[in-house]
Amino acid sequence: MSDTIFSKIIKREIPADILYEDDDVLAFRDVSPKAPTHFLVIPKLAIPTINDIQPDQAALIGKLVLTAQQLAKQEGIAEQGYRLVMNCNEDGGQTVFHIHLHVLGGRGLRWPPG
Repeated sequence: MSDTIFSKIIKREIPADILYEDDDVLAFRDVSPKAPTHFLVIPKLAIPTINDIQPDQAALIGKLVLTAQQLAKQEGIAEQGYRLVMNCNEDGGQTVFHIHLHVLGGRGLRWPPG
């Protein structure tokens, strides 16, 4: 698989406003935010799409959600509410083929998004 912008951020080849990092996960602010608070939580393991997640990666995927939860509290959006979004493939809106969890908050969010 070729490098993505996310793999370059992981390797520090591209700068990012990093909120959290451990051995498995990296979280950073979205460069094109769609809400007052908008950050991404990604696995350091390159998994192209949701369709490529394997059963033995379930704990890693759970860690993405728990990291989002922790950071939502840290960012002050947990109590009012926030949205978690994962897109899959082109028709699902995925533009970077390295799975990532969008965390959006800081204002009221409607569904469907407009």
